[in-house]
Amino acid sequence: MDEDQGEPEIGRIREAAEAADWSAVRDQLTERPESEDRTWLINAVAKTANVENWIPQAVEAEPGSALPLLVAGARHVNWAWEARTGARAEHVSREQFQVFHNRLRTAEKWLYAAAEREPEWVSPWYFLQMSGRGLQVGQTVARRRFEAAVRRHPHHLGAHQQQLQQLCDKWGGSHEEMHAFATQAVREAPAGSMLGQLVALAHIEQWLALDSGADAEYLGQPGITASLTEAAERSIWHEDFAYGQGWLQVYNTFAMAFSLTGDRDLAKLCFDGTNGIVTAFPWNYLDAADPAAAYRENRSAAGR
Repeated sequence: MDEDQGEPEIGRIREAAEAADWSAVRDQLTERPESEDRTWLINAVAKTANVENWIPQAVEAEPGSALPLLVAGARHVNWAWEARTGARAEHVSREQFQVFHNRLRTAEKWLYAAAEREPEWVSPWYFLQMSGRGLQVGQTVARRRFEAAVRRHPHHLGAHQQQLQQLCDKWGGSHEEMHAFATQAVREAPAGSMLGQLVALAHIEQWLALDSGADAEYLGQPGITASLTEAAERSIWHEDFAYGQGWLQVYNTFAMAFSLTGDRDLAKLCFDGTNGIVTAFPWNYLDAADPAAAYRENRSAAGR
């Protein structure tokens, strides 16, 4: 499994973050203009353990800069979710929720400060989508944060992924709202956009929400395969497919979706496109302990 998703830059910035080398982290981030690509790099830093221990010093050392504020906020969002874990709410303790919410509130202060200093940046709004879901700001506020992100970067994959999560039934939305959002986003996106992933994710999310038996019945409907095929044709199978940051995750998502529907030939096409590289998401939905094992099992079933 490739944690860097085929992007050497992600590995380099993670190594710098692990070494608490703010200078190297800052230099790599400033080489990229504020964009979806930089969001991915910041996310790699945000997922790195112990960044919370040294990033406050960078904030203090550069009082006029938005970048350390952004990184501090992003790390605290991920650090908060680490405390909560991915368990259902009924399996999260009161103490975990308290730590979760405290860290998210700290994150929001830093992220809003970064957004105020750099009003054209999209990344603060991406992470505010994540913190807002945890703080249960509600659908109206969440929508405003998503809209703030896409005003700055209309086809930002991460921002759309976060809004899709917000519209899931488990977060107070509905299956209907989730699918409508995914379909509209894909149809309004340029041909070859990575946003095609949203349709596959929406079907996977509904499958996850259903009980055993009903989940297989749902994915067995002919309309599901047709929906996935249309999205893939507008995305990964289009001649103008945009191989930007995250493209491997998009291929892996379609591979999993077609595997779940039992469309082995279509799944095989998607597995071929991954070049044998596994991304943790979405395979961790099938095997949180070993996403690569889930990938291999389904790739084998597809005859790859």
